[in-house]
Amino acid sequence: MADFCSLEGKTALVTGASRGIGRAIATELARAGATVVVSYQSAADEAESLAKEIGGRAVQADVSDAESAAALVEEAGDLDVLVNNAGVTRDGLLVRMSDEDWRTVLDTNLSSCFYTCRAATRGMMKKRAGSIINISSIVGLHGNPGQTNYAASKAGMIGFTKSLARELGSRNVRANVVVPGYVTSRLTDVLPEELTSVMLANTPLGRLGDPADVAGAVRFLSSDAASFITGAVLLVDGGLGM
Repeated sequence: MADFCSLEGKTALVTGASRGIGRAIATELARAGATVVVSYQSAADEAESLAKEIGGRAVQADVSDAESAAALVEEAGDLDVLVNNAGVTRDGLLVRMSDEDWRTVLDTNLSSCFYTCRAATRGMMKKRAGSIINISSIVGLHGNPGQTNYAASKAGMIGFTKSLARELGSRNVRANVVVPGYVTSRLTDVLPEELTSVMLANTPLGRLGDPADVAGAVRFLSSDAASFITGAVLLVDGGLGM
């Protein structure tokens, strides 16, 4: 059991890794033995500090841009694991949502997955090994008022990943989705107190999630212990999505 979910000798790239869930994922993958590339857009100090702490590398990139995302994957090197965690919110009611807020969320959350996966899968297919984990959200399954852009991006990740799993399966490359519920992070910190109370009341485990809860699921799906799992949608939500 000492080697269960081991990632010894593997290289992993985690986008949006400087804070919150991404930081927890990068830390957990390093704890499992992986060499981790920490991708960030603007939080340079936090990313560099994390990379030093876990013995990895920090690489700046705007994954919403196709060229920058491709350059990131090339800089990361021979990848065994790709975790797409980068995400933003630009909340607002549909009737008042700007084109810019729509595009920013879709490009950062969804288009980035397309760009990084397109760049990373060639190498994975060639060596007939690899694991891709895309971080969606419970909002992508159930929706949320004021988050049509966010919900669309996170729901899109699920369909994208399932299709990718079918494309890559014959090359032994796996693609899965992790769906966090309401997890303590900078994105949930800004939610109204009444909304948080409603979510807790509907969560059987009766608490908000911790970034480490999500990181453990990602470690499992990244490892050979999950070698017969692809196209899966794993809810890490305390039962909220039942």
